[in-house]
Amino acid sequence: MLEVLKDGTKAANARIGKLLARGGGDPKIDAQVTEIIRTVRRGGDRALIKYTKRFDGITLRKRDIVVTEKEIDRAAAQVRPAVRRALQTAQSRIAKFHRLQREKGFELKEKGLRTGIRVTPLERVGVYVPGGRAAYPSSVLMNIVPAKVAGVEDITVVTPPAAEGIVAEVLLAARLAGATRVLQIGGAQAIAALAYGTESIDRVDKIVGPGNIYVATAKRQVFGAVDIDMIAGPTEVLIIADTSADPEFVAADMLAQAEHDPLSAAVCLATSSRLATRVVAAVERQLAELPRRSIASRSLKRYGTVVHVSGLRRATEIANQIAPEHIELFVKKPHKLLDDIRHAGAVFLGQYATESLGDYVAGPNHVLPTGGSARFASPLGVYDFVKRTSIIEAGRDGLAKLAGTIDRLAMSEGLEGHALAVRRRLGGGGI
Repeated sequence: MLEVLKDGTKAANARIGKLLARGGGDPKIDAQVTEIIRTVRRGGDRALIKYTKRFDGITLRKRDIVVTEKEIDRAAAQVRPAVRRALQTAQSRIAKFHRLQREKGFELKEKGLRTGIRVTPLERVGVYVPGGRAAYPSSVLMNIVPAKVAGVEDITVVTPPAAEGIVAEVLLAARLAGATRVLQIGGAQAIAALAYGTESIDRVDKIVGPGNIYVATAKRQVFGAVDIDMIAGPTEVLIIADTSADPEFVAADMLAQAEHDPLSAAVCLATSSRLATRVVAAVERQLAELPRRSIASRSLKRYGTVVHVSGLRRATEIANQIAPEHIELFVKKPHKLLDDIRHAGAVFLGQYATESLGDYVAGPNHVLPTGGSARFASPLGVYDFVKRTSIIEAGRDGLAKLAGTIDRLAMSEGLEGHALAVRRRLGGGGI
């Protein structure tokens, strides 16, 4: 399944090129999502019920859309105490980290003039929680907790319904994190409902959370009517390993990523051909014991990559070119190499900093830019749930001090009205 590729060869270049080309839109899906959004805007709750029946096979009544507190109580009671404690620990650590991200406004005072920035939380946020292959209560925490820390008061969680009900751990995580309500709707129709509202659902200011290609496409299409966090693609990890790396650790983390989705990418850049060979062997051996080996196998076949590179400098060049979601530095001096990593959603230093630590309890957010967007995007954080408003206050003296500059700039742009607005306040004449 995996083979060691030599950097610079045609095979290695092709594989890296395939990694760089991941993602992209689909015109057919774009058209389908456009129609779903249009129908939800026109039909409201009736459209949501229709699409839930068509796509999820679940017959909902209008009163079923919102999960009741009693239903959440029953679900929470089903969660094993050890799992409940784990969720509580994760929630506490995530909140502790994100509280350090809180922003304060600032003020600049001059004679007769005061300017500044006021930071205020968004009023309403929608959080999408996927169903499908696996339930991710950890993702529920990672999306809701920073919004609560930012001061958002109204948080709506949407998640696809299932015949056996919403996963109990997801409902408990939503409650622990501070969600206002949970709705059992999913897919592009849920995104449309959050963006434009229905009879039962208030429109939100921002939508966050991962989903399938239909959800991602819907988020892209409603952007502008609401804000979104990012267009999340399949998850990815890139491991830079030198001779100090344990191939069993490298293989384990590659498989931890590959088990997410058939489109996940797991990459190792090894400075030693012997290490690269041992990593491939360890992946094959560990894969045979993995419960989700079917998914992991397809992921590795598509995007699993082990490349023997000439050294750490070349490894960081490739890593920055790919700009992956996660980078792990399994090298002797990871801190020294960190400065060379320019593009990554998260960087893990040392062999014991497994990505699993970041996924659950380290504290930093695991909602990260994918598909090369780490070149310009950042992890989800408190700063994503606030807005900044400019404040300008002036007296006559403050305006007079800058009047000449305003006049010259306004006249140079042909905006005489702007100049007159200043002159009239200061007793000046016409144009």
